[in-house]
Amino acid sequence: MASSLSFLLIFSLSVISLSTALPTEAISDAADILADSSFVSMALTLQVVAESLLEQSPSVTIFAPTDSAFKKSGQPSFDLLRFHLAPLPLPPQSLRLLPAGAKIPTMLPGQSLVVTTSPSDRITSLNNVRITGSPIYYDGVLLIYGVDRFFDPNFQDNSGSNQKPNSNASCIARNLTANNSSDSFFPAIETLKSGGYTAMASFLAMQLVGLSEQNPVTILAPPDEMVMNRIGEFEEYPSFFLRHAVPCRLLWNDLVNFKGDTELPTFVEGFGINITRSNGVLNLNGVTVFFPDMFFNDKVVVHGVSDVVALQDSSKTSNNKAVESSLFHYDGFNSTDNEIMFDPGEF
Repeated sequence: MASSLSFLLIFSLSVISLSTALPTEAISDAADILADSSFVSMALTLQVVAESLLEQSPSVTIFAPTDSAFKKSGQPSFDLLRFHLAPLPLPPQSLRLLPAGAKIPTMLPGQSLVVTTSPSDRITSLNNVRITGSPIYYDGVLLIYGVDRFFDPNFQDNSGSNQKPNSNASCIARNLTANNSSDSFFPAIETLKSGGYTAMASFLAMQLVGLSEQNPVTILAPPDEMVMNRIGEFEEYPSFFLRHAVPCRLLWNDLVNFKGDTELPTFVEGFGINITRSNGVLNLNGVTVFFPDMFFNDKVVVHGVSDVVALQDSSKTSNNKAVESSLFHYDGFNSTDNEIMFDPGEF
C-alpha cells in the first residue's frame, strides 16, 4: 500500500508539473467572453495588461468591474487593476465557504481583499462589493467574476474586532473524545483533490495510519503549483507533509484570536509555525492563509495557504529527516521565556 501511494504521489506531481503555466489562449478566450457579456472595458484592459500581470501566476482569479463602473471611475491605475487580481483559483464553492473577515491576497503587494459576506446573505461580497454568483469565465486556471464597482484599496474591515474565540476548539494533546478512525480523513482528502491540492491529498493519504491514532490535526495545504515549485527530493517528503501539520484542531476563528508572536508546534521536532500579521493579513511563517476552513470535522481541519511552509536552512540538519516518531509520540515542545509558545492545555 505504501509503495502504491508513493507511486501515486510521484505520478500526481509529474502531471501537475506539466500544467503550471497559464495558457495564453485562455486570455484571448476570456476577453471575447467578457466583451460578449457587456464587460467591454475590462475585455480591452485584460488584453493590455495580460502579459505583465497574468503571466506572474499559473492560476488567476479576476474581479471585473462593469462598463458602468469604468465610465463612472475612469481608466483605473495599474495598481488598482492589480488589486482586482488574485494569484490563485477561487471557484464558487470555495468563495462561498470563506467566512467573513477572511483575507484574499491580490497581485498588489501588501494588499488583500476582505470577505464581507454576512451569514444571512447568499451572495458573496468582498470589500462590501457583491460579486456575481457564477463566473463569467472559468477554464480551471483562469476565473473571472463580475463586480458592479471597483474595490477600494483603503477599505477597512471592523468586523474582526467583534470576533470571539471558538469555544469548541479542541487542542488537547491527548484528546480521547475524537474519532480515531481514518474514515475522518477521507472527506478531507476528496476536498483537497477537487480543489487543486492533489499533492497534499496524496501526502495525507500516506500518513493515515499514524494520524488516525493521534489527537486532532490542522493541515496547512499549499496549492499544487506551489508544491511543485518548492519540493525537494523524495527523501524529504515525510518532513514536507509533517511541517504542514499542527497536532491540534484549529479553526479560522481560533487562529485569528491568537496573539502576535505565537508559535504553534508541528509534527517535525523543533520546527514551529509562527503566527504574525502584516497589514491585517494573518501569516503563518510568512505564508498567507487564503482559504480558511476549507474542510473541517471533529478530527481534522484544513486551511488553504498561499505557499509552501519553508524549512529554514539552520534547521535542515536536524529536522529534515523523517520524524514519524514525533508523529506517534507528540509530547509538546519547550519554550523560552522570550517566546509565547502555543499551549494545548489552554483549551
